[in-house]
Formats: sequence, structure tokens, C-alpha cells
Amino acid sequence: MQTVVCKPWRYSSIIRLYNQPKRPLEILVPKIYFVDVTNRDTVQSSRINLSKLQKTMVNLYLGQMGIHQSEFAFPYARIERNYVLANLQLKEMGVMGKLILEGWCRALVSDVAEAVSTGVKDLNLSISTSDQMIKHKFGGRLDREAVIREMVAAVTCAREHGVKTVGVNAEDASRTDLGFLVAFAQAAKGVGADRMRYCDTLGYETPNTIYRRVKALAEQAEMPIEIHCHNDLGMAVANSIAGARGAIDGGVDAYINTSVNGLGERAGQADLLSCILAINFAREMEEYKIGDHLNLRVSAKLASYVSCAFGVPIPINQPGVGENAFAHEAGIHADGALKDRRNYELYDYELLGLDLEPPPPKGRVITTGEFGGLAGFEHVYNRLGITFSNKEEAKRILELVRYASAHNQINLTDDELRFIAMHPEQARRILTVAP
Repeated sequence: MQTVVCKPWRYSSIIRLYNQPKRPLEILVPKIYFVDVTNRDTVQSSRINLSKLQKTMVNLYLGQMGIHQSEFAFPYARIERNYVLANLQLKEMGVMGKLILEGWCRALVSDVAEAVSTGVKDLNLSISTSDQMIKHKFGGRLDREAVIREMVAAVTCAREHGVKTVGVNAEDASRTDLGFLVAFAQAAKGVGADRMRYCDTLGYETPNTIYRRVKALAEQAEMPIEIHCHNDLGMAVANSIAGARGAIDGGVDAYINTSVNGLGERAGQADLLSCILAINFAREMEEYKIGDHLNLRVSAKLASYVSCAFGVPIPINQPGVGENAFAHEAGIHADGALKDRRNYELYDYELLGLDLEPPPPKGRVITTGEFGGLAGFEHVYNRLGITFSNKEEAKRILELVRYASAHNQINLTDDELRFIAMHPEQARRILTVAP
């Protein structure tokens, strides 16, 4: 394994960067981008898990949807290594479109050094910033000055080893003194950080408070702000939109952190589709623009896949993709919807790809999986329009399908079967976990 060594950080490096001549800035209108954290924040939650193959499929769907970035892994963790390497290779092959694969690390030089050895080129580095966590989590080991020192050393290490984009995460930012947050952000920017993540770790904010704080932070730090909101008080989506508005009104780009179906730590976090719909259809959002072209026709497939993979049903009232999202029964509602859907629907279900979702098969069904044989395997792949050049190739793919089925412990989806056949070497690496 490649050994990576980072030089000790020195304060003089900040001074040199601040003294560099300033280049004239182009006048650009700030935009909103999405960083989906399903494959990091959601999978670390209690009681719900994804396999490495399932995490890969989430990345593929996010890429098809046009999402800016996936926080796809803990690249310093050995259990993630084969998955990270395979997904980076798939990214280089163009399989994931323009999706950026970004890894999460603690703001520790040792984490960064291990992460960059995988070849990952985009990182977010996280450290707690509130006095509550500095005192009661670090237990006196760090103070405010040491928090900044640890973060600056980690960012410097990442930059020294060619990381393209570096975000710094202020965990518990919503309970952190605003002046200290500004100092934290400015120090990070001084050594080359690209963005700062404002973490409402406990879902403590309200839309009004997060707007004011993020706007002030954006104006003073003058760097793009990520908005990371949890749902402990049921306001994650509203806070994410308000925080993004604060960043835009403060003159910088906003990066909303989301998860598919809103799943995440404790009560979850901001739902990806709900945030997109709010920006596109809510009142007085016309001047706030999403920076990437999104294909929302993937939304229903992504939501359904994640629900099945986690084993967590989509709530009947889930915005956009819940079973009741476009259902009408009450007399005046049904009458109005039949006359003109705009009477009771802000947007069309076709926009989200709900019309593309196939019904479950009935009658005789042939599947393939961990204990399937060649005849059933070939029948399934023929249904998918995939044939193999000879029996040996078919047997090699069947072996991978068997391992993938054992890996997932649920029936493989058609898209998973297609992926294995199209990218067998990457699939093999993803399925290989060696202690």
C-alpha cells in the first residue's frame, strides 16, 4: 500500500497565501448545488445499512439524475477501500456522468493521508466547533485554537497531495459562536479550502435563524457554504432552503446536503427530492437557480431503490414519490383535479418518472441469485436483452451474480444485474471485502 506523509503545518503558510496578489473576480450569479450524503451520513445511521454494491447503484442513479456530488465513502477506512477504488474507476470510465465522488474524513492528517492513497481527489474534512462539543466531546483535549490548528493541518495535507476540492465541516455549527465560525472559515480559506459546511447537527435551527447566520457567514468569509440540516425538529428541508437563500443573498454559491428519502441520523435529514421541488416550485424562489441540469425522471426509481435496499418503506405522504402524493378522493378535490390538475397539483407526476415504474410481475416468475443455475440465469438475462458470447462468459457472470446476491441478501434488481454484466471487473472488486 502506498504510504503518504504530510508535512507539519506552519502558521507562515497562511501568511504567504494572504499576501498573494488578488486576481480580478468575474461577476457570476451564485447558484445552488446538491451534495447527496446518503452513502455516508445515512449509512452510518443506526439500524439501516447498504451493501457496497447498493452504494454503487446509488452513485449511478445520482449521476443519471445530474446531482453535483455524492459523499460516497469514508476513504480512510479499510473496509471501504475496494468499493472506493472501483467507484473511482467507474467515474473515470464515464459511467457516473459528471457526478463528483467526494470522501468524508475527520479533520486529521492521518485520515487525509490514508484517504489520498486511494486516489480520491475530493474531500470534506470534519471537526466539531461548538463550545458544547469542544468541552464535552473533546474533554479538554482541544480548545478553539486547537480546533482551527487541526483543521488547517488537515486541509494543508490534502492540498499538498493534489486534492482538487476541499470542504471543511463545522460540526454543530448551529450551536457555535458566529465569530468563531467566521474565524474557522477564514483560516480554512487561507490554506486552500474551497467550501465550508454549516452543520445543523441537531436540527436546532429555524428557517429565520439559519438564513441570518449563513448570510452573515457568507458575507464575512466570502466562500461557498454547504448547508447540512438534520430533522430532529422536523425542519430540515425548510432550514436547508432558507440556509441556501442566505448563502446566495450573501453572495456565494450554496451546496445543500441531502439524502434520498430524507433518511439519516436519528430523525433524518433534508430529503433530496423535497429540496429540489421547493427550489423549483415554491413561492419567491424564482431568483434562486440550481447550477446543474437535473433529470428528475430518475427520482422515482432512485427513491424506490433506496427504500428497498434499506428496507424502509417510502411514507405514503412523501413529497413527490409517496403513494398519496398525487391521490385525490374528497369530492371537491377529485372534481378539481379532474377539471385541471393544477387545481391541486403544483407539478406533474410524469416529471418525476412515476409513469416509468414497472408493476410487480405476476404469475410464473424466474429469478436468479445466490443459488440459481445457468438455465434460470440465462432466462433472466435474455429478458433484459443481454446475451453472452459463450458458456464460459455466462458462467463467470453467474458466479458474480451469486456473490452479489449473497452480498446484498435481497433479490438483485434488473439494474444491478445489468451493472454486473456490463462492468464485471469493477463488480468483482466491489464484492471483495478482505479483513
